[in-house]
Amino acid sequence: MSPAQSRAARGLLSLTQTGLAKAAGVGQSTVIDFERERRQVSDQSIAAIRSALEAAGVEFIEANGGGAGVRLRKDV
Repeated sequence: MSPAQSRAARGLLSLTQTGLAKAAGVGQSTVIDFERERRQVSDQSIAAIRSALEAAGVEFIEANGGGAGVRLRKDV
């Protein structure tokens, strides 16, 4: 998951950085720093952020010729 995918996923969900941090069990500064590419965030924190977004209904689309992206699951 890229920082841009995280920002886009939050946008789809109307989720704040604070809300994502709480859902992922990480600090707000971790979400901010990851999305702004301020520092290297641990793989464990990125996995927690991704899991929280997926649990909220986001699907991550891998770069398969058209570029990486995100979308909402149909059942959400």
